[in-house]
Amino acid sequence: MSRKSQRHFADEFKQQIVDLHNAGKKRSEIIRENDLTPSTFDKWMRQSRTTGSFRTVDNLTEEQREHLLRCSRSML
Repeated sequence: MSRKSQRHFADEFKQQIVDLHNAGKKRSEIIRENDLTPSTFDKWMRQSRTTGSFRTVDNLTEEQREHLLRCSRSML
């Protein structure tokens, strides 16, 4: 089985996907029609619900933030 190359999506596209689902369109249809993986779709939905942002840095756990802070301090 070949692995798909990693694709990058604009935040506007991600928001359109979330909006489609919130408007009642089925998850399976959105995934199929937009050639998304279920995990990608789920991640965007979770990010939209929790922070409203699709940026990775905005969706870190407190533990991840602390770890990054410790690492950046140790590099000084």
